[in-house]
Amino acid sequence: MAELKFRIYLEEDESVYRDIAIRHTQSFKDLCMTILQSFDFDNKHQATFYRSNDNWQRGRAISLQAYEDVTYTVAPLLMEETRVAEEVKYTNQRFIFIYDFIKNWTFLVELINVSKEESSKLTYPAVVRKEGIGPQQYGTRGMLGPKFQEMEEKYDLASREGFGVEGDDGDGGGGSDDDDDSNELIADEGDDE
Repeated sequence: MAELKFRIYLEEDESVYRDIAIRHTQSFKDLCMTILQSFDFDNKHQATFYRSNDNWQRGRAISLQAYEDVTYTVAPLLMEETRVAEEVKYTNQRFIFIYDFIKNWTFLVELINVSKEESSKLTYPAVVRKEGIGPQQYGTRGMLGPKFQEMEEKYDLASREGFGVEGDDGDGGGGSDDDDDSNELIADEGDDE
């Protein structure tokens, strides 16, 4: 059986990607679930692949289901019924994967390798490479709110006295006047005991 290897990039940061190996007989639903798992996303939202050209323009949809709130030029193929190999027309085939139509997570999916033989060491589909730290699906700022921002501002060390900028022309050995003051303070604290 043939193995197809896809590289999945985050649209806004190509340094963050995952390589996924999949059998040519497996479905787009298998690919979808593996992409989500590789970026630590849940599978609770709408999802659609689009065929793409070299300029990352969207073509026909391959959707998790036919969504009522989406306007299709042509009826979408369904992920569960569509084998990956059926949609691979070129050696550098591309797809766009959209997940969660409200957050609009966009991934660029590119075929990077085709092998006639599958690996006996893998359970397909498999994540074979991870580069970069993926985004948090729901983000921390939204969950923590304005209190978190206030704490960040309160403990902003760059504006506090005694803290310099990395690369300042200090001797780094603790011989400055500021260091002497801090040593006296520590000595004073020790006398109180």
